[in-house]
Amino acid sequence: MSDRPPEKTLAELAPASYECPSCGYIYNPAKGESKNNTPAGTTFEELPLIWNCPVCGVDKGAFRSIGAADAPSGFEENLQYGFGVNNMTPNQKNLLIFGALALGFLFFLSLYGLG
Repeated sequence: MSDRPPEKTLAELAPASYECPSCGYIYNPAKGESKNNTPAGTTFEELPLIWNCPVCGVDKGAFRSIGAADAPSGFEENLQYGFGVNNMTPNQKNLLIFGALALGFLFFLSLYGLG
């Protein structure tokens, strides 16, 4: 067999976002945090231990990881395949799927206007 380590997806390689369980504030490392002057690119682990939620003041230890935000799911070598859908983030894919379903439903309802 192979001694290669398992490959990770782009979402697994991207820094994780963390959510406050009390108020729902999401710390995104790509954006940083303006209230405490945390620069963009600072991972959650690099924040000081005394860091608190900027909205409700909950301690850093109460935050839970919600995974990477705005990172394409899948492996980097697969991003060139398909119709460009592989480069989309999960939220963009949801918008595309449910938007197409809503549009199809509206077209179906418009058929009643023909009669």
